[in-house]
Amino acid sequence: MSGSLLKYSLPARVTACLRSFGQALLCASLVLSLILPRPAMASRIKDVVDFEGVRSNMLIGYGLVVGLNGTGDSLRNAPFTRQSLESMLERLGVNTRGATLNTNNIAAVMVTANLPPFAAQGTNVDVAISAMGDAKSLRGGMLLVTPLMGADSEVYAVAQGPVSVGGFSGGGQGAKITKGVPTNGKIANGAIVERSIDFALASMAAIKLSLRNPDFTTAQRITGAINGRMGKPIASLIDPSTVNMIVPENYPGGMVSLITDIEQLQVTPDQPATVVIDEASGIIVMGKDVRINTVAIAQGNLTIRVTETPQVSQPAPFSQGGTTKVVPRTTLEVDQGEDKKLALLKDSISLDELVNGLNALGIGPSDMISILQAIKASGALQAEIEVM
Repeated sequence: MSGSLLKYSLPARVTACLRSFGQALLCASLVLSLILPRPAMASRIKDVVDFEGVRSNMLIGYGLVVGLNGTGDSLRNAPFTRQSLESMLERLGVNTRGATLNTNNIAAVMVTANLPPFAAQGTNVDVAISAMGDAKSLRGGMLLVTPLMGADSEVYAVAQGPVSVGGFSGGGQGAKITKGVPTNGKIANGAIVERSIDFALASMAAIKLSLRNPDFTTAQRITGAINGRMGKPIASLIDPSTVNMIVPENYPGGMVSLITDIEQLQVTPDQPATVVIDEASGIIVMGKDVRINTVAIAQGNLTIRVTETPQVSQPAPFSQGGTTKVVPRTTLEVDQGEDKKLALLKDSISLDELVNGLNALGIGPSDMISILQAIKASGALQAEIEVM
């Protein structure tokens, strides 16, 4: 009997019914995945906060770039280049008093760099080079030894090396072409750290986490994630931008291990409804939580187009008199935008519906900026507008 049971097959009607049920279940799951709201993407704590004291420091210095092929500073417009060259040569034992120095192959530059946190003595960092005078290009130049100082006027690094320039400039008397900015350059690993900044992170008993985008909800979620991971209230919310965290007693590894353990925790950052507008470039960025109340919008432009088509009037061939004259012909066209219709934006529409509704009006970015500002002025836009 067991053998006959293994060979038993379902009737065709039952098999078709099960197949239809499986297809319906698959379709239902696909529809639900499309209409149900998707959970927001979570981010690591290390990607949304900065730890107190773990920061880079800006360095700056003044130096000379030599070896330029006649594209350096001129004596008339950059006298400080000649003065810097004389001072450098005198320090090297070369007397240049009373001599006329040509600085066409030299450029005075500002050298900037960022000193990374916990950078030890001997570490290499990148530097950026920018011309100060009227040099045309830094291509092919060599930066001489340049001390880099911090805000406390102490030297933390020394830079030197060949300058790498991405742009170029060339041409003659009739034409000139320039690509990029040839007066800016970089030196990869061009500076050596001479002094490190002492910061005793391991011995700290507490540290503050500074949110890069301050928000009450995000700060509360970070606090809850840390306390849930540790099983005790070691984190406390101070304000929307700061969370204070203390090291539990007898925690192995101290503060460094604690930061390593909590920076991988996942949190979902919250953000206020904001519309960012850059009027200069016509860029509009809207967050997903932007909502709008019911409002009707009509947009129309008045366009006046004037076309000048000069025509030449001259006497007939073999005529005894008359002169040739240019007679202006002007064509005037007026478009009042009467084809624009009134569009209705419903209450509490989503970001996609808002964009589609504005695009349905057939307007450009500049007009869309004006419409968004008008909607905000009417009180229908439930978001803040930030103008860059």
